[in-house]
Amino acid sequence: MNSAWNRLIKKSRKPKKMPLQYEESTSNDETLHSSLAENLTRVKNSLGNSGDLVVRDFKMGKPFLRKVASIYINGLTDKEILGNSIIERLMNDVEMIKEEAPYGASELGMYIKEHILTITNVGEITNFDKLFFHLLSGETIVLVDGWNQGFGCAAQGGDLRAISEPVAESSVRGPRDSFTESLITNTAMIRRRIKSPNLWLETKEIGTITQTGVGMMYVKGIVNDKLLTEIKERLGKMEVDEVQGSNTIEEWISDETWTPWPTVFITERPDVVAGNLLEGRVVIFVNETPTPLIVPATWNQFFQTAEDYYLRWTMSSFLRMLRIISFLITLLGPSLFIAFLSFHPELIPTPLLINLAAQRQNIPFPIIIEALLMEFTFEVLREAGVRMPRPVGQAVSIVGALVLGEAAVSAGIVSSAMVIVVAATAIASFTIPHYAMTDATRLLRFGMMILASFFGLYGIGLGVIMLVAHTCSLRSFGIPYLAPFAPAILADQKDSIFRFPLPFMSKRPRLISQVKTKRTNPNQDRGPSPREGKMKNQESKRDSDET
Repeated sequence: MNSAWNRLIKKSRKPKKMPLQYEESTSNDETLHSSLAENLTRVKNSLGNSGDLVVRDFKMGKPFLRKVASIYINGLTDKEILGNSIIERLMNDVEMIKEEAPYGASELGMYIKEHILTITNVGEITNFDKLFFHLLSGETIVLVDGWNQGFGCAAQGGDLRAISEPVAESSVRGPRDSFTESLITNTAMIRRRIKSPNLWLETKEIGTITQTGVGMMYVKGIVNDKLLTEIKERLGKMEVDEVQGSNTIEEWISDETWTPWPTVFITERPDVVAGNLLEGRVVIFVNETPTPLIVPATWNQFFQTAEDYYLRWTMSSFLRMLRIISFLITLLGPSLFIAFLSFHPELIPTPLLINLAAQRQNIPFPIIIEALLMEFTFEVLREAGVRMPRPVGQAVSIVGALVLGEAAVSAGIVSSAMVIVVAATAIASFTIPHYAMTDATRLLRFGMMILASFFGLYGIGLGVIMLVAHTCSLRSFGIPYLAPFAPAILADQKDSIFRFPLPFMSKRPRLISQVKTKRTNPNQDRGPSPREGKMKNQESKRDSDET
């Protein structure tokens, strides 16, 4: 089994095939023409005379009036910035150009850039490749007749989703803002939390056709340089036509392909991203995606929430332990029920065994078929509740589960105990805070059920051993996936299954950040000692009695 698994891993690590090259070149690296008419014709033909392409042309410059044109895509540009800082300035400031100044085409263009436009960012454009990139990114292009250059004005805007509360990662005491589909908005939310010049952001475009903006954010001086180099190399090797979201980046840069466990962490909360950045991790933002990627990721990380750090350490530790227990119930609950009834009934108390046997007396299916039928039914109801409109989805899933469960028991298709076990397993899966880990556990549960139906508890033990061995072999950008448990790092156990008080967590995870490991002074004064506090209370009580 191990040799076969290793062959699959080696096969998955083979270099991926290069994307097919088009017979017809789609490059636009041709330089701009000096004729404005030719440039506009090229732009219109390349975009297929698109209906959302807007061209506004006018004349300006004395004593020789020259034709000037502004080009933008309707819906990608902020109309207020476009009108106030570009069009209005170009139209109203024509008279500001002195009559005795004989501006040529290039001089007029530079005068417009340096003296007329009040836009914050203006970049030069020399070829059509840059022109189309800036145009389709929401910028406004300004061209002057007789000049083989132009410039793009940063006026991106349009209708964007406002910042709202997190949907999948809600919190009681923590902040209630979540990421949006705008890359700039998302990075600005992190800047508000980490006001340090060491917070660096590197951006690039990935995707031959989509040209999707990807930003890599990290804290210089805390992040491991080897980790940073590895991420840059993996992103640089991506040669794809399209990047529709962060899932495309995730599948291309993940260490392992043939594994059910998620090896890249995904979140929608800015405070979670800020906390991981300060631990030495790297965050990858993808434009038009509200869920950035955090690498490297460990198995223990998927059972922690942002609210663990807003509650007291005692409650946070209890909740983390509760999630681990719920994970074990989700993974092994139905399989243990099958193994006990089919192979090990002597382990069940006699009164309970008699009741279970009486319930199964009229059931026509073997217990594994009964369990798979109920699990499949609950998975269908779960998926229906997610895909249906929100006002009715939750009601349909709950009512459907109650009605189908009661009807199945009344019809003698399944037993009441099986309904209870499957329902308890489904409820336990909801306590796992991150959806990627929930999906992996749901898939592995079916494999455990099949092993239990063939070999009983021995099959479950074999499945657990194989799963633990596979998990120990995983890496996330060189970091062991089961750290800090395997390898065992006692210093990092303070923030694993249990969370110690924050003053005691003075060091960052050892395998994540190897540059600046200390984040607090461990010798600082944390307040009065218990003896000093008791003496102060006695003194204050004495003073109040005297008063």
